[in-house]
Amino acid sequence: MLRKKLSNHFYQRANVPGIARELIGKVLVSHLDGITCAGRIVEVEAYNGITDKASHARGGRRTARTEIMYAKGGVAYVYLCYGIHHLFNVVTNTSDIPDAILIRALEPIEGIGEMLRRTGKKKADYTLTRGPGNVARAMGISTAHTGWSLQSAELFIAADNYVINDQEIVAGPRIGVDYAGSDALLPYRFYIKGNIYVSLPNKT
Repeated sequence: MLRKKLSNHFYQRANVPGIARELIGKVLVSHLDGITCAGRIVEVEAYNGITDKASHARGGRRTARTEIMYAKGGVAYVYLCYGIHHLFNVVTNTSDIPDAILIRALEPIEGIGEMLRRTGKKKADYTLTRGPGNVARAMGISTAHTGWSLQSAELFIAADNYVINDQEIVAGPRIGVDYAGSDALLPYRFYIKGNIYVSLPNKT
């Protein structure tokens, strides 16, 4: 199936929730150590820069970890959660506007055997790439990939001929951001309704 890499222009736009929604159905590809793995993006969350209380950059925070969020869109931001899980994000917008999109779930397409080896799982069921920690592990993505251009041959997102209807995409509150007050209710989580790889709840 022909895949066309998303351009930097795709990422360097201002509407992070809109970009997040457009990523649904696209294909995340890693080509690491000579092995290609790919999965269709079925769940994402948008984080809207310094005004979003759920964002790592809320209030204009800049740390060694989050500095990459202030780069021009089209690069990877990977951080460690609970000292265990590597979580892969796509930086969007232009320089000094720290918008980002967390890739929460994939539907595996290619390299499933390697995904099983990396995750230590015995079978390719819905747990293989459900949840952002599993996504990064299955795809071979770690904090070492922070700052990588999504125009590289090793890590990128592409469009193919897959078609999804707007009615299949659900928008709702993000997961695990209760600390963000009213921003926790923003409809910045997007997913394919009923897809088995999507984190629960995944129906409405």
